Amino acid sequence: MGQVPSAPQINESEIDVEALRAKYAQERRRRLREDGAAQYRKAAGEFGYYAKDPYTPFAARAPLADRVEALVIGGGFGGLLTGANLRKAGVESIRMLDEAGDFGGTWYWNRYPGIHCDIESYVYMPLLEEVGYMPTRRYAPGEEIRQHAVAIAKKFDLYADTAFHTRVTSLTWDEECSEWIIETDRNDKMRAKFVITSSGTLTQPKLPGIEGIENFKGHTFHTSRWDYDYTAGDANGGLTGLGDKRVAVIGTGATGLQAIPHVAENAKHTFVFQRTPSTVDIRANRDTDPHWAASLEPGWQKKRQDNFLDIISGEDFDEDLIQDGWTTVPQLQRAMITGKIDESLSAEERERAEELLDFAKLNQIRSRVDEIVEDPQAAEKLKPWYRYMCKRPGFSDTYLQSFNRKNVTLVDTAEYGGVTRMTESAIVVGDTEYEVDCVIFATGFDVGVSGVLSGTMPVYGRGGLPLLHAWAQGPKTLHGFQSHGYPNLFHLGALQNANSVNFVHILQEQAEHLSAIIQAGRSAGVSIIEPSVEEQEEWTRTIHGSAIDNSKFQLECTPGYYNNEGKARPNLNSFGPGPVAFAKLLKQWRENELEAYIARHIEVNA
Repeated sequence: MGQVPSAPQINESEIDVEALRAKYAQERRRRLREDGAAQYRKAAGEFGYYAKDPYTPFAARAPLADRVEALVIGGGFGGLLTGANLRKAGVESIRMLDEAGDFGGTWYWNRYPGIHCDIESYVYMPLLEEVGYMPTRRYAPGEEIRQHAVAIAKKFDLYADTAFHTRVTSLTWDEECSEWIIETDRNDKMRAKFVITSSGTLTQPKLPGIEGIENFKGHTFHTSRWDYDYTAGDANGGLTGLGDKRVAVIGTGATGLQAIPHVAENAKHTFVFQRTPSTVDIRANRDTDPHWAASLEPGWQKKRQDNFLDIISGEDFDEDLIQDGWTTVPQLQRAMITGKIDESLSAEERERAEELLDFAKLNQIRSRVDEIVEDPQAAEKLKPWYRYMCKRPGFSDTYLQSFNRKNVTLVDTAEYGGVTRMTESAIVVGDTEYEVDCVIFATGFDVGVSGVLSGTMPVYGRGGLPLLHAWAQGPKTLHGFQSHGYPNLFHLGALQNANSVNFVHILQEQAEHLSAIIQAGRSAGVSIIEPSVEEQEEWTRTIHGSAIDNSKFQLECTPGYYNNEGKARPNLNSFGPGPVAFAKLLKQWRENELEAYIARHIEVNA
């Protein structure tokens, strides 16, 4: 499997800072496009079939017009953790809604060959002790993670009143009845006292806006809706249906790193179309040691999760329990993920030290390409020339090796801004045509665009005021969860709170917090819970006062979804001190202010 990724040794005499800066800028310019994010198209309208559910048959049902106490929108880990915590809080009447055919969120949709989590499963998969499960591998395969999501739903009886294959089309506050009216694409008009949105942003596939894409006569599909009827096999590989096929894979991000080795192993010929190479560090996956698992004491998972979050967030720690590719270079996370700053250095000194470490880390990753890839020309194309956190770091022990196969061709599209066009039988890059039978789009999702923020799930609060109108000058919330004028509505996500690479841990903290608020309100007999204007204004000032503007870093990055395809804008909606500090702040608020917060609502409700 190779060794665990290591922190690079910094030898300043071997790092030509100015030359690397120039190289990074040159490679960035090669990939910039005037249309930015508009180069992609949604899997909707005439391309809507790319987003359809291939896994669970659609079942007709009568429209719902009933009432529940709590309605949770989203069946991924955020929704599941919310449902589980509401159950713990004593809420019996819960309805879960999801557009998918079952629980799992992104793990329901993503079933492509080779799929695994890139965060250690012992910290990524939530509620392991509560469910009584131990992952089989350090980085668990996708189907195992999906089944764990199902197990959580069963453990907390969340299937009891769930509506799958259901998309919310509007949320409207009924002032007279003090409840939300939820309308859906299934003609439902149900009601709920509390609504919690956790619809996620890793479910809706996006497609490249390639000229002539609709003319291609061969087979196509998106990796998040993998067509095993065509390829045969399963998530473990064995894609024997591709044995006589010339297959194109467009996209070399995290999905491509995992799926391409299996396509390359089975297809007659594989063409990999790459705009920007990913960083590819050592994965070193392994089976879970049963002796280690048996030695763990109760509370082990929270201890491990907290340790990972502390390290990644730049907090002080005594021991690295994880020791993987994420924890070996936590300093580099500060470019994109908020956290504790080393105040012993000036801003200039800190920036210089982080840049040198970044250069050393990328030199290490580029050297690995040379060590593995036999063709020097292919190796050069596979080398990443950008700062470490410009793209989500990748890990694999099989991806680079795929390019040593004679049946694999790497096509670099950077000079042409991506694939030029498609014909009835080929993909064209520049003037070169590549005849293929099948095109697989590994082009990701509409990241960061929830239904609430995109307007596809409009929210109408007091007086019928649309939430997006109330937020026209920017989000206004208390701790990122609630807004004045939208009673009993809670949002899970990264808006006006803190983020981390292990976002499931963040969602777990959020679900516990909002469930505590609801539980306190229920115990006090409160029917309406919402922050005051003053409370949300104070929190907005806190966010704006602490937020770190990383747009300069992002503007120097290679184009990608992190920086809006090279057109980064300042985003001052994250809690600067980071997720550990944010969790402490929420805990202190629950201990010192929640009782008064609910007491004020008793007076208002009366």
